[in-house]
Amino acid sequence: MKHLDFLMKLMGCVLKPIGKNAAFFVFMYLLGYTCIKVGTPYYAQFGFVELFIDLYMLCVVLALIPWRVRRWVRALLYVLLYTTSIVDMYCIVKFNATFSPTMLLLVGETTGREAAEFLGSYVGWDLLGSNLVWLLLILLIHIIYSVAMVVVRGRHYTPRIPRRALLRLRLVALPLLGAAVLVLIERGAGEPLQNKVALVRMMSYTNVGDVEREFNRKDGVKLYLPIYRFAYSFLANELAARQVDQLIRSARTARVDSCAFTTPNIVLIIGESYNRHHSQLYGYDKPTTPRQVRRSRRETMAVFTDVVAPFNLTSFVFKNIFSLNVLGEKGDWCDYPLFPELFRAAGYRVTFVTNQFRTRTTEAVYDFSGGFFLNHPELSRAMFDVRNERTHRFDRGVIDDYDRLLADGRLSFDGKGDHNLVILHLMGQHVNYRDRSPRDRKKFTAGDYRMEGYSQKERAVVADYDNATLYNDSVVDQLVRRFEDKEALVIYLSDHGDECYGMGCHKFGRTHSDNFGYRVAHEEFEIPFWVWCSRTFAKRHPELVEQLMAARDRPYMTDCLPHLLLYLGGIATPQYRERYNVLSPHYDVGRRRMLKNKVDYDELRRNYEAGSAGDGPADRVAH
Repeated sequence: MKHLDFLMKLMGCVLKPIGKNAAFFVFMYLLGYTCIKVGTPYYAQFGFVELFIDLYMLCVVLALIPWRVRRWVRALLYVLLYTTSIVDMYCIVKFNATFSPTMLLLVGETTGREAAEFLGSYVGWDLLGSNLVWLLLILLIHIIYSVAMVVVRGRHYTPRIPRRALLRLRLVALPLLGAAVLVLIERGAGEPLQNKVALVRMMSYTNVGDVEREFNRKDGVKLYLPIYRFAYSFLANELAARQVDQLIRSARTARVDSCAFTTPNIVLIIGESYNRHHSQLYGYDKPTTPRQVRRSRRETMAVFTDVVAPFNLTSFVFKNIFSLNVLGEKGDWCDYPLFPELFRAAGYRVTFVTNQFRTRTTEAVYDFSGGFFLNHPELSRAMFDVRNERTHRFDRGVIDDYDRLLADGRLSFDGKGDHNLVILHLMGQHVNYRDRSPRDRKKFTAGDYRMEGYSQKERAVVADYDNATLYNDSVVDQLVRRFEDKEALVIYLSDHGDECYGMGCHKFGRTHSDNFGYRVAHEEFEIPFWVWCSRTFAKRHPELVEQLMAARDRPYMTDCLPHLLLYLGGIATPQYRERYNVLSPHYDVGRRRMLKNKVDYDELRRNYEAGSAGDGPADRVAH
């Protein structure tokens, strides 16, 4: 009997937090369940258990609060959870995306008139036919229940249940419900607990780039509830705002003493996810870059052979190739001016055409992280004279945007004093590879690859990647053609590489661990980098052509790019560092190229070539 009493007391304690907050627990679980099931079903595999644990722990906290305070805290939670859930579901219904930092940013920039116009356009009776109606129905039932309970309590009505029946019910229900709660708590000690650790880790970050990396970790946070997505959005915007403020302060330190306009027209084409070992230009056995190969043989084109990216994430790369900061220098990337600011101050017209970094409601975390400083109104005005206004499914759209800007007169190359810096940012081979080239431009199929030990599906992925590379070759060639009749220099590089079943590995995509070996460095950090000169440029600047050809085999990392650009433009500024200009006789050839600012690339390569690859856990797991 004592054991039974102890068991009943134990189970009573286990169930007490829920008992004190029964309506809260039931309705909030129903709300969360619906958000997962209808809005984000990809979280269903673990979200329902974690939802129970989260609500149970919240009920434990609420149970410790005095009743008079508790009811107001619950009321606040109701408003918060219902509001975030409804807004998040609305975003899923209307924009096919959960609530994001970009959406929060847009809300903050919206005026009252714009908000009224938005509501008039996007809020209508048609929403009652969408999945949003399930949340509204839960809210309605909750309101009816709450009103009914107020009426019942006002009449002091207490249902009469026979004491014996009540005792039997307790003897059966209490152990069963208590045991069920304990089982769920035990299950919550696995993945749900790890996810909470990841959530706390994410909320402790002080850099928006670190927040992005969190989502790429193997044990990264999974924001399975709307309230967590809102918390992340607030955090990301707050961290981005800090860096924007610092960039604005850094812009005020930018100073141009003089400009020789050595290269009247500089064109910077930035590719995406380009593994140079799938480039025919770099010795690949498939004709993926026939146009680049022809140009390298017939025209003035310096193909650099030893170039790596500082990171394998687009956003990190963009921050570090736009900032005059070089990894290893004092301070962070946002402590230095951005090179387009200096070009504008020098008198260049700066044009930016991007097929990725345009603010939109469906913006992914890496787009927000990489594009927030490019899209910030004040910084954008400081950097660019001309920008495109939309993105496209295929990179052909970048060519069309450029032609449109030229036709509209927003770009000019013929007038006296016209000096241009044109930055063109492509989607390139960014995953999903199959979607990076039109159907009628696909040449390679899985049958073209004799890859022993690889499945048909894996060979098809390689074919998709090579088709994307071939299409990229045609887009880049068309862009270069636009400058053949001008005194121009075109620089092409990729932000980073991408693995595509290289070096005997059954893996594509990227590794986001900081502990990796040479295979990852070879596939994900070694990138194509070349400089093409028009005939007019080569004729007028033979000394620069000679310097380019002499520098082709020098070791280089693209965080130094701004210093090369300043030299090519003839811009004299205190921020220029000659030792980071790859064309200079004083270039620091022995500089350590630290990938992710942590791993020495040259040491990895030396060890690999000596027969001790020193692969990290990330490399070994991927095999």
